[in-house]
Amino acid sequence: MTVPGIISDGDGNGSNDEDSDIFSSKCREKKIIVANFLPLLAQKDLNTGRWCFSFDEDSLLLQMKDGFSSETDVVYVGSLKVDVDTSEQEEVAERLLAEFNCVPTFLPPDLQKKFYHGFCKQYLWPLFHYMLPMSPEHCNRFDRFLWQAYVSANKIFADKVMEVINPEEDYVWIHDYHLMILPTFLRKRFYRVKLGFFLHSPFPSSEIYRTLPVRDDILKALLNADLVGFHTFDYARHFLSCCSRMLGLDYESKRGHIGLEYFGRTVYVKILPVGIHMGQLESALNLPSTSIKVKEIQEQFKGKKIILGVDDMDIFKGLSLKLLAMEHLLQHYEELRGELVLVQIVNPARSTGKDVQEAKRETYAITERINANFGFPGYEPVVLIDHPVPFYEKTAYYALAECCIVNAVRDGMNLMPYNYIVCRQGTPKIDEALGITSGSSRTSTLVVSEFVGCSPSLSGAIRVNPWDIDAVADALNIAITMPGLEKQLRHEKHYRYVSSHDVAYWARSFMQDLERACKDHYSKRCWSIGFGLSFRIVALSPHFRKLSLDHIVKAYKRANRRAIFLDYDGTVVPQSSIVKTPSPEVISILNDLCNDPKNTVFIVSGRGKNSLSDWFAQCQNLGIAAEHGYFIRWSQSSNWESSPLLMDFDWKRIADPVMQLYTEATDGSYIETKESALVWHHQDADPDFGSCQAMELLDHLENVLANEPVEVKRGHHIVEVKPQGVSKGRVTEKILSTMISNGKPPDFVMCIGDDRSDEDMFESISSTIYSPSLPAPPEIFACTVGQKPSKARYYLDDSADVLKLLQGLARASSMKPKCSTQIQFSFESVA
Repeated sequence: MTVPGIISDGDGNGSNDEDSDIFSSKCREKKIIVANFLPLLAQKDLNTGRWCFSFDEDSLLLQMKDGFSSETDVVYVGSLKVDVDTSEQEEVAERLLAEFNCVPTFLPPDLQKKFYHGFCKQYLWPLFHYMLPMSPEHCNRFDRFLWQAYVSANKIFADKVMEVINPEEDYVWIHDYHLMILPTFLRKRFYRVKLGFFLHSPFPSSEIYRTLPVRDDILKALLNADLVGFHTFDYARHFLSCCSRMLGLDYESKRGHIGLEYFGRTVYVKILPVGIHMGQLESALNLPSTSIKVKEIQEQFKGKKIILGVDDMDIFKGLSLKLLAMEHLLQHYEELRGELVLVQIVNPARSTGKDVQEAKRETYAITERINANFGFPGYEPVVLIDHPVPFYEKTAYYALAECCIVNAVRDGMNLMPYNYIVCRQGTPKIDEALGITSGSSRTSTLVVSEFVGCSPSLSGAIRVNPWDIDAVADALNIAITMPGLEKQLRHEKHYRYVSSHDVAYWARSFMQDLERACKDHYSKRCWSIGFGLSFRIVALSPHFRKLSLDHIVKAYKRANRRAIFLDYDGTVVPQSSIVKTPSPEVISILNDLCNDPKNTVFIVSGRGKNSLSDWFAQCQNLGIAAEHGYFIRWSQSSNWESSPLLMDFDWKRIADPVMQLYTEATDGSYIETKESALVWHHQDADPDFGSCQAMELLDHLENVLANEPVEVKRGHHIVEVKPQGVSKGRVTEKILSTMISNGKPPDFVMCIGDDRSDEDMFESISSTIYSPSLPAPPEIFACTVGQKPSKARYYLDDSADVLKLLQGLARASSMKPKCSTQIQFSFESVA
């Protein structure tokens, strides 16, 4: 801020992006990948005391590099999975950056415990998987100290990103729910940082998410990213619903891309499930150890069909439900006993707690019961492998399994079915081990829970409700008894999708969308508003600035003829105010302005003429344009004139019953009847349902009124039907044209408003005033209320600022005898 009230040509924080000049513009473009853990394996040599590091080839973060150009530097920021002593951290950090392009965060052990094992795993993770903390025995309730640890950890991650970022060139891609408020810290430091976020877990419905005490902080933080990614449309829809219900934001599709308008920035939403690394799987299939393991498994389960499950040990993977379905299957299909085996590989649990121990006990209990009831010497119906299994061994099981089942009750994505499909496709070496002719047709069958993120992309899978044990059992029976041709066709369909939508495709597609989302960063000016986690950026036209009282008063004093147009709701009185009548202060200010003989002052409102006439009865010389200009009165002593555009209101008999129908069906909505218009309001209805009904009503009214001389428009929480050609823009244009044609052209025009209908005024005053017949163009001050995208050149923060400005202009008015010299003009005089 260089002068009070006027924003300088730089951004609000001049140093914000200036320090980026220290970086060379010729630096190679970097992709900075930020995640909770680095894609590294670490082990300390007990003899030498030296740390040994290597890349974790199974890490998604490492695999996604295939989607980037070979010219791109990829830098990773995250934590190590081991504790490094404070005395060693500097040396380790230098090694990791030099050898692996990795920047470790080194969270203190106590903070790491509260952040990761406390807030992330015991609170956020269950909540995002639809588990409310109803009882402390099952998951933690919200703890303010753990939340503070989460914030502190995210701040440390932000500090590490700042050490390596060139904000003008680099792209930052943040991963998963551990770092959901990191975008706020980075945006606060670099206003134009190119920032993407991808959530790998489910995003819960608004009914679940709204229970989170810090729900607004997290939503606002995610909206500080340029692109937010989700695996499925369901997850994205829940996020958009939360933004609508809790922040009042609407979204729209722009050329196929979903965008949220947020303080002048467009935050895009991307929907694309992650893929697998084809090369890694094919390499594993070609290992000699895989071929050996395949032959061992073939011999072990000779003459039997294998159903395979590979899951983490946690309460959401549905292990016990899967086992109960297997038990039901063996009970009702006796011919399958001795021929069918469920091999369940259990990956180590990622979290600890009573719930995990209970899930483990139940899994073992059901397994023992099934094997006791249906097993016999040489046959075990359920084989539970509860120890770390090498990747090559898993690929061997995938290659041999007749069917694969994912029965999770809630899971973000789950790539196990993708792995299974690729392994069933095989390679020449694994075909040789299996004794399959190269080039022969391949088959696979999948039973997938409908609550798993990969389900929508696997259209050939048998989708099940994991809670319906009978249905899961029937699905397993269908899968293993399915005709070979059908198995082949389903497999081919899946393989085409999986092979073309691999992890490289996913990373490349996300980055392309991020680049597109950031392309307008330098075409707008940026200001920061809000404190703490409510921080956000306002991005607006470079010509958009706050209207300074000193600046406008100088122009006001120079002028000989002034035209002043003021909106009412949200401009002269606050939009949130319950009392809608003007205060004595407003009446006094308007009278001072109206009594200046150089001024022509109009209130231009969508409200009815009776209300406005009663409210401003004390303002003798005030002009009023009611119902968006359908009715106009130049002063209290003049008569109301109506627009000659439409005198027949028969269309109301058509529109009103339709609106009544939607009002009855939409709780919280109501109809406002004006003399020239009908307005359907839904601000008090359910946000999602009200918005949906508004779109339907808009379409319905457009159809039934297609041959009527009216227009149907959707505004902020309203649908309005009004005569064609009636708008605030038209009435200001006619007032100005009348003044010009009567030899009283204004040399000062000020127009202030706060909503969409006022944008018409801002546009029309410019087009009307710049006439070749005028000796000189007037000074124009089009001003919107609030920092938001607008056709106006200026803004004021709120209605209080508007009153201060009007008060300043009233004081500046010349102290001449207070008699009205306003000339009454009629619409008919404008031919």
